[in-house]
Amino acid sequence: MDRLRFISFASGSSGNCYFLGTQLGGILIDAGISPRRIRRHLKTIGLDFENIYGVFITHDHADHIKGVGALGERYNIPIYSTQLIHKGIGKNYSVTQTLDSSKRYINKGEPLNVFEFKITAFQVAHDGTDNVGYFVEYGDKRFTIVTDIGCIDEFSEPYILRANYLVIEANHDVQMLKTGTYPNRLKKRISSNRGHLSNVAAGEFLANNFHSELKYIFLCHLSKDNNTPKIAYDTVHDCLHENGIQTGRDVELVVLTRTTPSDLYIFD
Repeated sequence: MDRLRFISFASGSSGNCYFLGTQLGGILIDAGISPRRIRRHLKTIGLDFENIYGVFITHDHADHIKGVGALGERYNIPIYSTQLIHKGIGKNYSVTQTLDSSKRYINKGEPLNVFEFKITAFQVAHDGTDNVGYFVEYGDKRFTIVTDIGCIDEFSEPYILRANYLVIEANHDVQMLKTGTYPNRLKKRISSNRGHLSNVAAGEFLANNFHSELKYIFLCHLSKDNNTPKIAYDTVHDCLHENGIQTGRDVELVVLTRTTPSDLYIFD
């Protein structure tokens, strides 16, 4: 089998899109940036839309779905998500082209085979119409993504704990959110169990549940106003260090950039 590859094209409230695949092709997780940008980024890794076998949507907020209409209907790429998420996509102002022939329904907890992947959607705690993370198996490798998650609960925890490669939200610094300029209503939404995961919540969970088969941690969906890459990295790093887990030795820790592509990661 070819080696597994991962790259983030964008990760934040301005747009989210991730590629997981091989040299031959793969899948996108979310499409919250324009198809033109996605295509441009794909070409930097030697791929095009013909190499994308499906787009898997986590929820129906605009920063995750802006590009799905064109990807599905203009470029004939299947768009996978739950029936409720598709219903939300159909009502969202940001999707200017209605999904029709490209729409594919999936159910939480039921694995789906696409390309060389076995993909399982699972429930996460957030405030979209419906919300899922994805657990992707490729040979003996296990990849989990949980972006936009207010808390780690009994539905998401088992899939997070099985990952060799984990993309997990580290949205905000608690103190920056508390003292920042957001209205109180928005602050309460972000910090609720159906909002967004803080740096310290992510770090403490990872430190308390670390296992030797976890090789990479990617911190995603950082807030522009209530976080910085350094604060996110240092907070999670310190939580791990306090439990005797050394980044760079026991696990790789990476902060994904908000509006530009990350490095391409090729997993052994």
